Amino acid sequence: MKVLLAAVNAKYIHSNLAVYSLKSFAAEYAREIHIAEYTINQRIDDILADLYRQKPDILCFSCYLWNISYVKQIVVEIKKVLPRIRIWLGGPEVSYNAAEMLESYPQLDGIMRGEGEETFLELLHYYHCKRHNLEDVMGIVYRRDDGAEESFTEQAEIVENPWRPVIDLSRVPFVYQDMDEFKNKIIYYESSRGCPFSCSYCLSSIDKALRFRDLSLVKKELQQFIDAEIPQVKFVDRTFNCRHDHAMAVWSYIAAYDKGKTNFHFEVAADLLNEEELRLIETMRPGLIQLEIGVQSVNPDTIREIRRVMKFEEVKRVVSRIRAGGNVHQHLDLIAGLPFEDYHSFRHSFNEVYALRPEQLQLGFLKVLKGSCMQERAGEYELQYQDRPPFEVLSTKWMSYADILRLKGIEEMVEVHYNSGQFQNTLSLLERVFMDSFTLYEELSRYYEDNSLHMVNHSRITRYEILYRFALAHDEKHAGQYRKALTVDLYLRDNVKNRPDFAGVPALGKEEAAAFYDREALEHRYLKGYEDYDKRQMRKMTHLEKMDGKLVLFDYKNRDVLTNQAKVFYINKERL
Repeated sequence: MKVLLAAVNAKYIHSNLAVYSLKSFAAEYAREIHIAEYTINQRIDDILADLYRQKPDILCFSCYLWNISYVKQIVVEIKKVLPRIRIWLGGPEVSYNAAEMLESYPQLDGIMRGEGEETFLELLHYYHCKRHNLEDVMGIVYRRDDGAEESFTEQAEIVENPWRPVIDLSRVPFVYQDMDEFKNKIIYYESSRGCPFSCSYCLSSIDKALRFRDLSLVKKELQQFIDAEIPQVKFVDRTFNCRHDHAMAVWSYIAAYDKGKTNFHFEVAADLLNEEELRLIETMRPGLIQLEIGVQSVNPDTIREIRRVMKFEEVKRVVSRIRAGGNVHQHLDLIAGLPFEDYHSFRHSFNEVYALRPEQLQLGFLKVLKGSCMQERAGEYELQYQDRPPFEVLSTKWMSYADILRLKGIEEMVEVHYNSGQFQNTLSLLERVFMDSFTLYEELSRYYEDNSLHMVNHSRITRYEILYRFALAHDEKHAGQYRKALTVDLYLRDNVKNRPDFAGVPALGKEEAAAFYDREALEHRYLKGYEDYDKRQMRKMTHLEKMDGKLVLFDYKNRDVLTNQAKVFYINKERL
């Protein structure tokens, strides 16, 4: 018997923790279980062809917001070419409407809902005749098998078995047996399941069974990541620091055994970080960890309505303190379309979070998930949302569709200009022109739309040129400052070959540049770590600019680990 666990991921660099976890738990059937990972960027016909060539007896899909449309199409087509195949689904996108899915798709044999490890193993027992029926397999909704050659029929009875109690997380084997399989992918890891909070927009609020993996196992597994020099490990724990001793144990371990190669990503509640945790974070190597912090809103009415526990003044204090350390990448989230949040109050939320200067500010939009409290109260909130995945908000009692569209434009501008990290100096100048940061991105969005720039895939250089024109449109008297700032921003990222017009003719003469690199090749006053390179190689690996009588040296070999920007030296002539 051949069992195929299939995942359709959002990007190639992603991996699907769920399918690997199922396979590891069903180790007694390991030889029969195969994993196939695809992406939503692949043609459905190509995925279908690959599945057909593998000819599994049982096909299981892991279902999420980003892939459910693909899965539905594949399920319909694969049954046509492999009519005897058994098809099961699992994951958050089908767990809370399982019977409805079976009614709509007669091709399906059943759905595993909730945690799947034990359920999947018992299903395999059933298909190996070690279990006589499915009636006592908890955690499944299934189409009763009538014994026909075809495994499905629209008339077959749909049976809903009780939900399965949650599993002891320490019983799940370590899923990454061969690290070489994940050389070019992000590793996902969980040291806990469940969430202590009850946010109304989140499915984690339904299951309150918070449990932790045994720390002896966690440390052993972390060491394998460190030894393998995995570039990034993302913890999928919903609120990693909800238990102080657990967080301290993990962070202390990775700090003590760090080899300078692996970055660890954590979702945390900033207002729960205590003094001991903050002191430990301050000692960490720059780039060892990055923190994702869900603020969502600073409107107290909104926070209360969505059942969120968050003290924003404490968030501000903690985020500011971590930022001052200069060693941790911080990613802060906002959600548009929440109850009691109108356009004006969202502006305030944006400005408050933007002022904290995180490395990334994600402006997301409410997704009305099946089974969530938000879905149950959609009528009360006059909440209109997409009927198709990702079920994103269209309007609410407090925010019109026009407002949502305006915020969509702002989201794009924030992503392009702020989150890219490519325009830091220029944005700092522009922020002084507008009444607040929100207005800057609002006007940027309007400029793109008014000039038919908003539906075009622009090159990096073109983005700089557009921003320069935008700056002139609002603050022409400081054109020289914008040219300098844009030039610095441009070379902070790369030594571009084609110099844009706004940068002007280089002020640095060839002889002066040659003289600098001649001295640097002998003295290595600024370029540390270049001792094995000659002056020609050093010139290719750096960029030298002259501004206001000073030399500006961009070192691309020694980049900032948080921003990926070149190290910069501003050199007065008397220091040469």
